[in-house]
Amino acid sequence: MPTLMASISGIRGIVGDGLDPNVLVKYLSAYAEFIGKGTVVVGRDARITGKMVQSIVTGTLMAKGIDVVEIGIVPTPTVQFTVKTLKAQGGIAISASHNPNEWNALKLLNKTGQFMTPAENEKLKEILKKNEKEGDLFKSWDKIGKNKLFDGALKNHVESVLKLKYIDKAKIKRKKFKVLVDCVNGAGVYVIPQMLRELGCKVIEMNCDKSGIFPRLPEPIPENLKKTMRAVKKEKADIGIVVDPDVDRLVLITEKGEPFGEENTITQAVKFILSKRKGDVVVNLSTTRGVDDIAHDAKQSVYRSAVGEANVVEVMKEEKAIIGGEGSGGVIYPALHYGRDALVGVAIMLQHLLEFKGKMSELKDELPCYFIVKKKVDIGKSDPDKIIKKLVKQFGKEKSNTLDGLRLDYTNHWVHFRKSNTEPIIRIIVEGEDKNEAEALAEKYLNDIKELNK
Repeated sequence: MPTLMASISGIRGIVGDGLDPNVLVKYLSAYAEFIGKGTVVVGRDARITGKMVQSIVTGTLMAKGIDVVEIGIVPTPTVQFTVKTLKAQGGIAISASHNPNEWNALKLLNKTGQFMTPAENEKLKEILKKNEKEGDLFKSWDKIGKNKLFDGALKNHVESVLKLKYIDKAKIKRKKFKVLVDCVNGAGVYVIPQMLRELGCKVIEMNCDKSGIFPRLPEPIPENLKKTMRAVKKEKADIGIVVDPDVDRLVLITEKGEPFGEENTITQAVKFILSKRKGDVVVNLSTTRGVDDIAHDAKQSVYRSAVGEANVVEVMKEEKAIIGGEGSGGVIYPALHYGRDALVGVAIMLQHLLEFKGKMSELKDELPCYFIVKKKVDIGKSDPDKIIKKLVKQFGKEKSNTLDGLRLDYTNHWVHFRKSNTEPIIRIIVEGEDKNEAEALAEKYLNDIKELNK
């Protein structure tokens, strides 16, 4: 069966097995109607199918009368930032994020440069349904959109990051950090090493060629980064910096060649920003309790959203939060733009490490220490919503948050149950103060679901 996943952020699938030209045209045509008229910014990551998909994107948008500004191979956050700065009507980032080589995707943005809101997504679905019944309509030869290239997007993005308040470029340069950077041959190759050099870092590049072929599984989790971690220690680097193919996630490695912890990417960013100014924080329901501890110490509030960048951003705007993100290594800093951005994350991390005046491992030791365990249960043909309702009934509503599945908060741990929108599974995320205890609790909850699904 062909694989195609549609979500609030767009569509993704395997090229040649679900994500085909006719499917792309269908979604792009609906998106063009959603935009109405004006300009759309288009950028892509480095994967080898990117040029083909970009040709279809540009051609379809123009055929619908939309003007297109192409910005080349860039991070997804650069597309978001450019939509905002050029005051475009929308943007499309062509990237399947951390999915393997055979995947690609359209990440659809609104005129603010953010992922479409749930309401906007519903409007897009309505257009898709209408077009299925009535067929797509394209413009006549004299009313097609215009196309132009803009090669200043990366430069503008980097310059704006380095001009942010609290980022002292001159002081970071004097520190001369030794950094090993792993861009998994993705879009990060085109910006991260150069930005680090602008910050005076001695840069050791790993997986930084421009082939667009990922040399390992691209998701930046510890089991995929064993060689990278060994290299950080061998090279005696001060820090290891790893990004995913579209550079919205930032994962860090200590000077010991050990994981800093992807949950700690957002935790330390929150700690740094709250040390400079007061304000509230937003993270999703699956993000570490360490963020709450840091905010509590700073006498600030933490708000939680459903999982997904668009959901986090929506709550950040409602609460006027000054920093936010997701525990998978995503930092959202509204002072630049509303989007997960590894470039911002790198700048904050280096400034934080500079002011800390210690080593990465020592900075990690000063953050709250928790352990997250993730599992998933195959539920076959069962209705995941019914299983979640049974869980709510079993555990009671006193400590329940049902905004996105079910989250239960206890003194020594929390657990989040979420259904998948693309697979017949329920995800279980448990965080506790002890690793073995968190493992045991995750196993217990997994067995609870199996019992409820009998």
